Amino acid sequence: MPDAADTATSAHDAKPATIPAATPVATSWRDRLKAGLSRTRAALTTPLGELFSRNRIDEALLEDLETTLLTADCGIDATQWLLDELKSAVKKNALESPSQLRQVLADRLTTLLAPLEQPLDVTAHKPFVIMIAGVNGAGKTTSIGKLAKYFQSQGKSVLLAAGDTFRAAAREQLKIWGERNGIAVIAQESGDPAAVVFDAISAARARNIDIVLADTAGRLPTQLHLMEEIAKVRRVIQKIDATGPHEVLLVLDANIGQNAVQQVKAFDQSIHVTGLVLTKLDGTAKGGVLAAIARQCPKPVRFIGVGEGINDLQPFRVDEFVEALLTGPENTAA
Repeated sequence: MPDAADTATSAHDAKPATIPAATPVATSWRDRLKAGLSRTRAALTTPLGELFSRNRIDEALLEDLETTLLTADCGIDATQWLLDELKSAVKKNALESPSQLRQVLADRLTTLLAPLEQPLDVTAHKPFVIMIAGVNGAGKTTSIGKLAKYFQSQGKSVLLAAGDTFRAAAREQLKIWGERNGIAVIAQESGDPAAVVFDAISAARARNIDIVLADTAGRLPTQLHLMEEIAKVRRVIQKIDATGPHEVLLVLDANIGQNAVQQVKAFDQSIHVTGLVLTKLDGTAKGGVLAAIARQCPKPVRFIGVGEGINDLQPFRVDEFVEALLTGPENTAA
């Protein structure tokens, strides 16, 4: 069995494969996170600064706060929960100054998002099989490459399965990732995605590989035949390893805001999503969607992405996220 089959890019592919450049080592993740969340932070902190500098806490302030949270795509459910918590804190602690609400908001937002912080443990199985799904354009294939690099940095050996047999550019991109990082890629020019993943797991067993990252073709939840196909990939994995897949990651583009909630629900119904990767937070003011996910369809957020650099995908940590969301780079130490 070859490590990689022909992966020539076909003429109909929309764009050539690209590989993110390395992030400058001198820039800390905390700084990159703050910079990446700048648009969402601006949507929150600019009006919040005005709100919290008012003379008193009243109904008008709370209404404006509600508008601010909805604008950041926190969603109706999460926004109402946060408002109820703030009102309760005002009453319980006899708060009078709006400036006192800022820390209460940070605390409650941390409480809301804390259940989503569940680091991925890849030591329970070998190979640890991770199936990655998502719609076209979510950043799925690029995220796989970044994940591979991340796991390598943790001392793990990785193998890539190019399960997107429809798009030659996706296979080419994974092949480039493999070549640059010394990672084997199991791929076919065409054929059954489930067969590719099956071969990859077999190869990983033979080579004592720690982690298999299995790509799948992008699809919309409304494309029922494609959703059935990805469900088939899951069933085939279970045939070769009854405990697998050990993680089913759904890659979400933060730019879609509230639509992310519907994607989580739809993919979960078909393939039992166990974790999320939220990408492109640096390009949107809708980072509050994590609050909506926490209330409506809570799934562990394993990783978040805030840039194009190879190191710009990192594990989700709620304290870092809330700090970066509500505090600018100039206000806290790196």
